[in-house]
Amino acid sequence: MGDAETAATKPEPAPEEKKPAGDIPESPYAQDATGEGKKKKKKKDVETAVHLRKVTKRFGAKTAVDEVTLSIPMGSVYGLIGPNGAGKTTTFSMMAGYLHPTEGSVEILGFKPSAVDELRSRLGVLPQDALLPSNDKVGEFLVHMARLQDYPGDKAEELAREALNDVEGKEWWEQRCGSLSHGMAKRVSLAQAFLGAPDVVLLDEPTAGLDPRVAWEMRQLIKLKKGRCTIIISSHNLQELEEICDAAAILDRGRVVASGPMTELTAANEEVRVKVAPGTKRGTQPGQVPIAKLQELAMVRSVDFSDEDREIIVSFERSKADAETVIGHVLWILLHAQVRISGVTKGRGLEQRVMDLT
Repeated sequence: MGDAETAATKPEPAPEEKKPAGDIPESPYAQDATGEGKKKKKKKDVETAVHLRKVTKRFGAKTAVDEVTLSIPMGSVYGLIGPNGAGKTTTFSMMAGYLHPTEGSVEILGFKPSAVDELRSRLGVLPQDALLPSNDKVGEFLVHMARLQDYPGDKAEELAREALNDVEGKEWWEQRCGSLSHGMAKRVSLAQAFLGAPDVVLLDEPTAGLDPRVAWEMRQLIKLKKGRCTIIISSHNLQELEEICDAAAILDRGRVVASGPMTELTAANEEVRVKVAPGTKRGTQPGQVPIAKLQELAMVRSVDFSDEDREIIVSFERSKADAETVIGHVLWILLHAQVRISGVTKGRGLEQRVMDLT
């Protein structure tokens, strides 16, 4: 058969079907107002911000972290608690991607910490001993960090100024990092961690070495970020963690010995403690602690009184009443019994809980 005949009998190719606009794959690069492309981040729909599954880390013969499993929900403020050598910093370093686990897995927003492109601008980190480049101006440093997150020039400066303003340091823009006080440097480091509104922020000892006033101010700054992202804090300051965190994990010798909501860890939703004046005894006379009357309350499970600590410990059924209701009933009975009260707390306090477990 000749070429002409072959060409004549060959069927015409079907016209190419045009795909609807919605089916056209989106470019991995998005144009911003400056015309510069910023690569789109691959995101996963997750409810858990950080997930550790039986994570173990060994340094030679020493096991620093031993089969730690944690699940930290999106939007929470979570504490890592424990004495020196408990494994907090090692666990923190694996979440930040500084260390790789010997066994087990770590996921941040559904990705391994080593997935740099997927987590860039979505994960902020403040290491405990972070040092700022002493010769850089504060503004230059923050703009550089924003550029490393793929933000173009104008946007990078806008985000840097916004982050510095959030820590009340906008007047430091032209100041050299090396001239900052310790407290000012901590604020700049905090600004860097929250730069660009990341989804997850890891803070290791954010108030370590600060005087009480500056530490208080840092806590207020962190509180302002609650609900905007997931914050994970490692700290020795237990009162600070109890004040800031929704939930926590207590580590000891590399293992998780307790974890859960802060109210459960401290028994704040099932125990009330009332401190009374020195010399107060139990009994039925005016000024004495009427144990029997307190035990008659319908929601009360048990009542203990420590003469040494001068403390009444009331355990209650949280299904029957909340702590505030119990406090009201208990104080009513004590006031009518003319008992002098010096303080009321919910639960045993995080410090006492950690002492009990570690």
